[in-house]
Amino acid sequence: MFTEPLSQVGAVLTAPCVRTLSERLTALENAPASHPIVVGGVSLGAHVAARWAVANPDRCAGLILALPAWTGAPHEAPAALAAKASAQIVRTQGLTTALAGTTGWLHDELTRAWHGYGDQLVPHLEEAAESLAPTLDELKSLDVPTGIVGCTDDPVHPIAVARAWAEAIPRAVLVTTTLNAYPHALGRAVQAWQQAR
Repeated sequence: MFTEPLSQVGAVLTAPCVRTLSERLTALENAPASHPIVVGGVSLGAHVAARWAVANPDRCAGLILALPAWTGAPHEAPAALAAKASAQIVRTQGLTTALAGTTGWLHDELTRAWHGYGDQLVPHLEEAAESLAPTLDELKSLDVPTGIVGCTDDPVHPIAVARAWAEAIPRAVLVTTTLNAYPHALGRAVQAWQQAR
């Protein structure tokens, strides 16, 4: 989803084939260290990117983040509850049933992504629901240009979270969109990152 907007600004996207949270972090740790890199992701991917940036400030040149779902521990965050519920449905009723309640671009994207996890989907969803996002204090330490996109009508990824992240990160620019317009929003997140530079 980031490929086209990044190519328009002359950036090259590297997207390792990973399935678990630990694999995502390992892929970032193994990224070339010859120069700082811009990292990003959607939902849990945004959490992973920001956590890595907090731990590796000298290696991060910027962040492009979409739909952060919570700050710090998940507690009863809507996205965490949704991940747990989805895991339970997949386990007991199957993937087709879990996807039946989605439509449009979200259905297409989840179908593509969830099938890619194979038998690791349920463990991934359960792991995601318990994972830590950066705290506000950690986000305040990120001195890198950051583009953030949030949806004003997404109950699973509340816009208040995206706003809190944008307020905490010193050099962040927030852009907002709606769920219907979201497929085009990642380009705006890339533009926001450029503005933050």
